Amino acid sequence: MEELPPLLLTFLAVVLAAVILRRTLNASRRAYNLPPGPRPWPVIGNFNLIGALPHRSIHKLSNKYGELMHLRFGSRSVVIGSSADMARLFLRTHDLLFLDRPRTAAGKHTTYNYADITWSPYEAYWRHAQSSDDQDRSII
Repeated sequence: MEELPPLLLTFLAVVLAAVILRRTLNASRRAYNLPPGPRPWPVIGNFNLIGALPHRSIHKLSNKYGELMHLRFGSRSVVIGSSADMARLFLRTHDLLFLDRPRTAAGKHTTYNYADITWSPYEAYWRHAQSSDDQDRSII
């Protein structure tokens, strides 16, 4: 039996590795059902669409894409509701889904590792701190 040339073996190994890598990366990504929005640029996202008056820029985008839209600001995904009905949906109906803040260095270093009520995640500690804060205000 004749041996394959080393260059052909190397080429087949690279192609096989690329196929396996692509399948594992595609399988590990979550597929979210996001609302419509403008196509983002690679690094800046949709920052180029926001002008000096952001509320007017978002209003123009909502006229085109609807009252619920998806934008990317840098590497962050943002879902924007631009009507009273969407605000009610975010703030009343699905408030527990949108309650937590992203963990950033600012929250870690300024509030002693997210120990303050403004940066702590919504859990038992947050509810306890919130209720004790309300009691402190009633004393004054």
